[in-house]
Amino acid sequence: MSDTAEITTTTGPVTRKRRTTVAGNGKQANGAKWQEAGEKPPQRAAKGKMEQVPLKGDKNNINIVFCCSCHTLQESLLSSASGYSNYRGILNWCVVMLVLSNARLFLENIIKYGILVDPIQVVSLFLKDPYSWPSACLIIVSNVFILAALYIERRLAVGTISDTTGRILHMFNLTALLVFPSSTVLTLTSMTPVGGVLSLAIYTILFLKLYSYQDTNRWNREIRLAKSNGSAVHSIVSYPGNLTHRDMYYFVFAPTLCYQLNFPRSPRIRKRFLLRRLFEMVRRIQCMNSALWWVVPTVQNSMKPFKEMDFSRMVERLLKLAVPNHLIWLIFFYWFFHSTLNFVAELLQFGDREFYRDWWNSETVTYFWANWNIPVHKWCLRHFYKPMLKKGVNKFLAQTAVFLVSAFFHEYLVSIPLKMFRLWAFMGMMFQVPLAWFVGRYLNGIYGNAAVWMSLIIGQPVAVLMYVHDYYVTHYGGPT
Repeated sequence: MSDTAEITTTTGPVTRKRRTTVAGNGKQANGAKWQEAGEKPPQRAAKGKMEQVPLKGDKNNINIVFCCSCHTLQESLLSSASGYSNYRGILNWCVVMLVLSNARLFLENIIKYGILVDPIQVVSLFLKDPYSWPSACLIIVSNVFILAALYIERRLAVGTISDTTGRILHMFNLTALLVFPSSTVLTLTSMTPVGGVLSLAIYTILFLKLYSYQDTNRWNREIRLAKSNGSAVHSIVSYPGNLTHRDMYYFVFAPTLCYQLNFPRSPRIRKRFLLRRLFEMVRRIQCMNSALWWVVPTVQNSMKPFKEMDFSRMVERLLKLAVPNHLIWLIFFYWFFHSTLNFVAELLQFGDREFYRDWWNSETVTYFWANWNIPVHKWCLRHFYKPMLKKGVNKFLAQTAVFLVSAFFHEYLVSIPLKMFRLWAFMGMMFQVPLAWFVGRYLNGIYGNAAVWMSLIIGQPVAVLMYVHDYYVTHYGGPT
């Protein structure tokens, strides 16, 4: 009589079962016994393989599985050679540990300082007196510049104004698009820093969009003039049939900075997808609000070391601010580039959803800046970098010019709302040029990736503390 044992081995996500038979008298079946039974001996399986051999003689005619080995040539799961990539459980563990490790600190700050950022008070203030918000009025006025760009293009399409005149008018319109909101923010005392940042950010986006709008339409006019039949593009919409209010405002609200006559469109609006993105937007705003309860006391407690120039305490405050500041930045990235832009794209059935790439795997600084913000990268590549290369400009000079423009807009969005000019954001962006050269030349692989992460984690808190310190000194006579 024989006993049948079933053994289950698990390697990663794959589960294998083996059946082995142990004879009742403790002896293994050999070739002689097979010959006595008048049967052919079983063939050996390849190493690491299993074979199922039917054995007769048992009164219940049970099939017995004979396994020649239990070991195979394989790597451990955490080894890079294993090819294993399903770390979702570890990611969830990191999230749980992050929440648990910071829950006590959030609770301690609430007990000591109270609720420092109350969104309910902000909403109630807006509903009580919406006319006291000059930033909202400033955003509504932006329609003047949008319609001006559309009417200039219409006059150019029918030939009532020359191409040179059209370029001058577009240049005047784009310049006013930057000067008008900045002068308004600087002169109005009722404009808060948050309202100033919001309005200037919208005007900056409109500047990039309208620049692309006039550039693309100029290219289509040149193509139309080069065609003998007078047709510019053989597509669903061709120039100048695109010069309509519907087309213009679709581009204004679309999650892209680069204009084209025919955007890729999704077949339908997925309501579940839309609701998921909306839920994520609300949840991420709550997370950022909770993280601010951690940041505000740290920033306030950092003013005294800056006033006394206590270097050791300044470094300690900087490192303490680095983690919550970076956490807010990561939450903001997911909220804006994934949840918000996908929500708007789904609502408008905008088909191109590549708003970011795998910037977290960046091994060089240039790879990070080219992949974390795809809409801006596409605009810089299409309307600034490639035109400079076509004019014979060196690649390094063209890249430096791109960082220069980016540095200008970073400083524009920070200094004007704060109503002070310290150039910390400008210098921080320009510092990326030598940093990109150093990391690309001397650091590779994981060391380059670590350098990129360090620049993100440490660089932003430095700029935050510098601006907060200067803001307190300028507006309150010194840190308290």
